[in-house]
Amino acid sequence: MKRKSLQGDLCPIARTLDAIGDWWSLLIIRDALIGARRFSQFQKNLGIAKNILTVRLRSLVAQGILEVQPASDGSAYQDYVPTAKARALFPVLVALRQWGEEYAFKPGETCSSLVDRKNGLPLGKLQIRAQDGRLLDQTDTKVVAPAPA
Repeated sequence: MKRKSLQGDLCPIARTLDAIGDWWSLLIIRDALIGARRFSQFQKNLGIAKNILTVRLRSLVAQGILEVQPASDGSAYQDYVPTAKARALFPVLVALRQWGEEYAFKPGETCSSLVDRKNGLPLGKLQIRAQDGRLLDQTDTKVVAPAPA
């Protein structure tokens, strides 16, 4: 079944999910942000089929999330390098990680940790703040539709 495109949707979440909304794409971006660059690295780390990885990498390059560069070691390979768009997804990945730490593991079950390189401490919980610095939760916000053209 062909997926419906959400590129014309007025909701930024829908458009974002259209670009990166499958788990393979987010896992590829995660791995790229922690240093994976080569097709073979992504395939080995993720255990993803070559055909699926090829399609996802092409899409991420077309979206401007990754860019292809000549291999940094001078070999005939190419590197997939995260762009500013990929780096801007870091808070999204942290939010998913923190949600998973809280809800996807049984009590006492261990998982990997994301820590501050400077001091080795776990990151603080992400917080949503208003322009004036107030801490917000979902009940403090609302979606405003654009005015009709």
